[in-house]
Amino acid sequence: MAQNSRIRVYIACSFDGFIAGPGDDLSWLPGASGSSEGIPASVETGALGFEQFMGDVGALLMGRSTYDVVAGFGGVWPYGKRPVLVATHRPLTPVTTEVRAVRGDVSTLVALARDAAGGQDVYLDGGDLIRQAMDAGLIDDLVVTMVPVLLGKGSPLFAGVEQRRPLEFLGHHRFGSMLQVQFRPTNPAR
Repeated sequence: MAQNSRIRVYIACSFDGFIAGPGDDLSWLPGASGSSEGIPASVETGALGFEQFMGDVGALLMGRSTYDVVAGFGGVWPYGKRPVLVATHRPLTPVTTEVRAVRGDVSTLVALARDAAGGQDVYLDGGDLIRQAMDAGLIDDLVVTMVPVLLGKGSPLFAGVEQRRPLEFLGHHRFGSMLQVQFRPTNPAR
């Protein structure tokens, strides 16, 4: 049952391909200041809003840096009661009982997340983890929302993948002031 779950990426990046600015700065993201400025009130047909995406997600697998940034936001935990597996070798203080630390290579981590998802999809988050999963051919689809800003430096989304990975273009949609692009890797290793 767990093997039917898809491994999915849903992420925003700057137009020049960064998922965070220097020092994990996310102030450039729409709504980062706590306001709804820049966040689309309604989603264009075909675009995939966060809540709609999360409707199919049974568990999350994220890197430690991503977890630390999200946990630092405070407020309501954005993932509800879904299991959140955090890939880390350092001690972890969970912000909710749904969060737990996991270790292993990316294939092991994905298998653990699939089990935790109970047949639903796995939301994969964090630049390094995404690149590792891409290199291992473990990602089923990507939804990348490009924010119209140039950061110049920061944490890259795909820079550093170890091999060429062809992608099938599935579509693009206006998402408020942003552009959402959907892809599927065409030659997964599994």
